[in-house]
Amino acid sequence: MKRLIQLRVNGELHEVAVHPHWTLLEVLREELDLTGAKKGCDAGDCGGCTVILDGKPVVSCLTLAVEADGRDILTIEGLAQNGQLHPIQNAFVEHGAIQCGFCTPGMIMSAKALLDENPKPTEEEVKQAIAGNLCRCTGYAKIVEAILAASEGGE
Repeated sequence: MKRLIQLRVNGELHEVAVHPHWTLLEVLREELDLTGAKKGCDAGDCGGCTVILDGKPVVSCLTLAVEADGRDILTIEGLAQNGQLHPIQNAFVEHGAIQCGFCTPGMIMSAKALLDENPKPTEEEVKQAIAGNLCRCTGYAKIVEAILAASEGGE
C-alpha cells in the first residue's frame, strides 16, 4: 500500500505516493525525473547516487524514500543557478575531472557537502570525503585537484 510523503527537492516541494520499500533513488529517478543521481551498484558501494539530505551526503540507493519524508534533498540538478554552473561543477570542468561522467554527480555532491561544512579542506580531508565514491576513469588526482580549487575560489 502506498503512502503519501512530502519531499523538498532542490527547494521545491513534492508530494509523492510511494511504496514503503522504494528507495529515495527510485523516487528521484522514476517519479520526479531527476536522473542525475546514478544507479550503479545499488548496494551503497559506488557513491554514484549520492545526494545531500539535510546537509549530509547520503547514498540514495540505501535510503528509503519514507525516511526522507519532510526533509530537504539537494541533487546535482539543484546546483546550477540561473543557467550558471556551481563553482564545484566549473572546477570539475576546468580541471578535467570528468571522463565518462558516471561518477561525477555523486563526486560533486560529496564535494559540496564537504565544502559546505569545511570551506578550506586539506587534500587528505578531500580524499576522505570522496572515499565512498568510486571512479574507474580518472585515478582521482584531477577530482581532488578540482575540489581543492573550488575551495580556494569560494562559493
